[in-house]
Amino acid sequence: MLLGGLSRDPGVVFAIDVFHWQNHESRRRITMEFFDRASYRVGHRDAGLNDHHGLFSPLDFPLPPIVRDHARQNIDASRESPFDDRTPSSLRLDNRWPSRIDEHRTFHSQVPQMSQYLKRFQQIALIASRTPEARDAYVRLEKRYGNADPAKADVIVALGGDGLMLQTLHKFMNSGKPIYGMHRGTVGFLMNEFAEESLAERLANAHITVIHPLAMRAHDAHGRIQEHRAINEVSLFRQSAQAAHLRILIDGQERLAELIADGVLVATPAGSTAYNLSVQGPIIPINAPLLALTPISPFRPRRWRGALLPNRAKVTIEVIDANKRPVAAVADHDEVRSVHSVDIAMDHNISINMLFDPGHNLDERILREQFGF
Repeated sequence: MLLGGLSRDPGVVFAIDVFHWQNHESRRRITMEFFDRASYRVGHRDAGLNDHHGLFSPLDFPLPPIVRDHARQNIDASRESPFDDRTPSSLRLDNRWPSRIDEHRTFHSQVPQMSQYLKRFQQIALIASRTPEARDAYVRLEKRYGNADPAKADVIVALGGDGLMLQTLHKFMNSGKPIYGMHRGTVGFLMNEFAEESLAERLANAHITVIHPLAMRAHDAHGRIQEHRAINEVSLFRQSAQAAHLRILIDGQERLAELIADGVLVATPAGSTAYNLSVQGPIIPINAPLLALTPISPFRPRRWRGALLPNRAKVTIEVIDANKRPVAAVADHDEVRSVHSVDIAMDHNISINMLFDPGHNLDERILREQFGF
């Protein structure tokens, strides 16, 4: 952990300290070790720490420019495509929460007590499915809390089931707005319990889970390239009565020369309890930096049941004999027919903020799902 003492001139750092943990008399205490007391002008080459302090050597380089689309979006200094083969930049900033510099999802998967950091939500936008239950809830909440224009709202409240929540997540994927769902539909795994009272207090005390979508780039039989995003999974299915023959590569290296099956899917942790679970895929904790690669009704190899991949991996699926055995690719609800190859990778440039009541967050739901029968 770094501490910096600043002089009256905000551009000068005169001390940089580091915590040292030590065991002393069976209790932990903190000592401070001073690496450098000389004054350096921020931005100059000499402002970097001495090279022999290997712990801080990654900080000793000029910072790349920062790009963002809105104030609440994670800032990725490199803005690389999820399909870019270059090494990702080591700098990732998120200005939504105080003093956060992160690259790994573990550091920003969940932030409790939003009211500590954000003002109470002033403008609430309501979205509802077409079911009578959802429309009734919409009217009651609108009368009580108003209904702001989604473009100007501080938070989006979705009323319905998981289908509506997926539509809402897609619609506001690039907005940076937190999304809070209340169950007024059939399946409500991604939703909170409905209650008309104390909505503002529930929003202020909600826990946030940050998820990233999958990016799918599909090459079809006509030479066209189509890109779509998926919250849950990207799936490849056979289009005819004949089984699909698929070749699977991970980061450009062949891992399975031929899979004969109805298809295959790549699922996010948030989507691992959906279609992935129904085809016997693994449930992934929401904080785990993993993707599930799961076959759909595999015929050959008979004993292959899929794989867990790092969420930085790029999965390429090539269709063997695509003209005779056509295959479709689907990213949630966006379908591309007659594909020849599909690239799939998690898009870490997009962060979607989901709100859950304390004790009922997505982490807890995924854990409970593993013990349900």
